[in-house]
Amino acid sequence: MKIVVIGGTGLIGSKVVKRLEAQHHEVIVAAPSTGIDILTGAGLDEAMIGADVVIDLANSPSFEDAAVLAFFSTAGRNILGAEAKAGVAHHVALSVVGTDKLAESGYFRGKIAQEALIRESGIPYTIIHSTQFFEFLPGIIKSCTEGERVRLPAALVQPISSEDVADAVVRAATGRPSNGVVQIAGPDRAPLPGLAERFMRATGDTRDVFGDADAPYFGAKLQVDTLVPAGEAWQGKVSFDQWFQGYWASQAARTG
Repeated sequence: MKIVVIGGTGLIGSKVVKRLEAQHHEVIVAAPSTGIDILTGAGLDEAMIGADVVIDLANSPSFEDAAVLAFFSTAGRNILGAEAKAGVAHHVALSVVGTDKLAESGYFRGKIAQEALIRESGIPYTIIHSTQFFEFLPGIIKSCTEGERVRLPAALVQPISSEDVADAVVRAATGRPSNGVVQIAGPDRAPLPGLAERFMRATGDTRDVFGDADAPYFGAKLQVDTLVPAGEAWQGKVSFDQWFQGYWASQAARTG
């Protein structure tokens, strides 16, 4: 198959591209560095010619409310418009578990708008709702830092490794459209404050960690189960300990 990977140079995209190429698919890596701009539309029509599947893994470079909404709305219209002209048979998009419950957050309002465009496009689709990536833990901790303490929502998480996410994306892209949402998650469920503290202690960070039911998560208040799958979900295999071994090794290599 010919598969266009939007955001094909990013954390998940680069892994997806390698897996698809190993399966001998024709892969088009769509990113500004390859001459394809999803905001201006430059290069999109040409990339879509003869494409069977488009995988959208692009993310907003800004988390500012208006910028996020503009990014996902503009990119979504451009990508889906180019797909419609080319007759693409399957659109795959990566989104987040709990998106529909997080409209208080500007970022998630952008994701809600993106998903609505997909559903209304008339193109067969699969939306993948993923739990938080292990790789996002440092950013989540930073966003919840108040001076010398970290105040996190007292909610459950079921984090997943980027390697498992890439496997799930490839699985969806090479299968039939679900015309709905499929959920993916990591193998273990735990309270977010406990997981964050575990990561921080493992990296030598001794700041105090607090769980607070009223602490915001990127601008939204969480229920205890907002960030974990409701019902059936495909589960990855990589545990926190397995992921952390690789993370710590990569950090040591960068500083060594």
